[in-house]
Amino acid sequence: MLEQLGPAVGETTMLAVCVEDPGGPEKLYLGRVSMPQPKAGEILIKVHATALNRADLLQRKGLYPAPPGESDILGLEAAGTVAALGVGVSGQWVLGQQVMALLSGGGYAEFVSVPEELVMLIPPHLTITQAAAIPEAWLTAFQLIHLIAKVQPGETVLVHAGASGVGTAAIQLLRLTQATPVATAGTTEKLEMTKSVGAAAAFNYKNEDFAEMVLEFTNGRGADVILDCVGGSCWSKNVQCLAMDGRWVLYGTMGGKNVEGDLLGKLLSKRGHLLCSLLRSRSLQYKAELVKAFSEKVLPHFEAPNASTTLRPVIDVFFNMQDIAEAHRHMEANKNMGKIVIKVIESVPQQL
Repeated sequence: MLEQLGPAVGETTMLAVCVEDPGGPEKLYLGRVSMPQPKAGEILIKVHATALNRADLLQRKGLYPAPPGESDILGLEAAGTVAALGVGVSGQWVLGQQVMALLSGGGYAEFVSVPEELVMLIPPHLTITQAAAIPEAWLTAFQLIHLIAKVQPGETVLVHAGASGVGTAAIQLLRLTQATPVATAGTTEKLEMTKSVGAAAAFNYKNEDFAEMVLEFTNGRGADVILDCVGGSCWSKNVQCLAMDGRWVLYGTMGGKNVEGDLLGKLLSKRGHLLCSLLRSRSLQYKAELVKAFSEKVLPHFEAPNASTTLRPVIDVFFNMQDIAEAHRHMEANKNMGKIVIKVIESVPQQL
């Protein structure tokens, strides 16, 4: 196991999760790859933990390639320690500092090099493995709520997949914004999870008409905002329970990309706004501004464990890196409530 702050002297390779060919979880394996070197303005992070995102599953299948110039290794977030600083790094970073980062790829590995603008200090009372559950999910939720939907205090926001990593983050951020979150999920346990992090109401989309339930909850007004990672399979109910002049924010298509029926006509009758957003393909400047705003407005709320506004990353389960295929199967089976975290440090076999 590597114990140095940075790579061992003369070390040019590292352990990483590789994809043999596009396909199922069985295509994932641990292999040796070239170790990244920090470019100007970048920080090399010794990765202690990373976390799964739906985008990882799509990339593994060959359906969501890394942006041009980015690492082909899976993993959109990481937490660990500062191992080396590239030329021109201007922040007050020191070797060994505990940090977490938003990535465009490369998290499923022992080391990753990241522009310093995308690196954040880990709040003091969180462990590194807890922090691995924050960057992608929480920055996505923050972006959707504040930059895309521009949620206002007092508004009602419907959060689909409320027990997911983004869902549990969004519910907590909406409470912090003094909006009213309501959520959908597919099991009783997941519904209870959404309520435990602040959902005012939760509806089982499998055996309840969530549109009718939202309308009942809002006394017929509907949701001012819908945060939707499902897409095609629930578009009609989304429009049905959308408030007049409401904002429907689409950031995923887990329920399919195809739509049949009078979507445009029904959306037009509500004067609805359909807003679409992705984070991974955004520019470095956009992401840097997002990280800066999140660090200033949200991170302090992770540092007050006894305050009424305390935020917490919700973690479902930990896997070691050699069990990455099983971790992917766990997510694909929709078993997780919150984030699936991968421990990288504990996964490195002694002989490697």
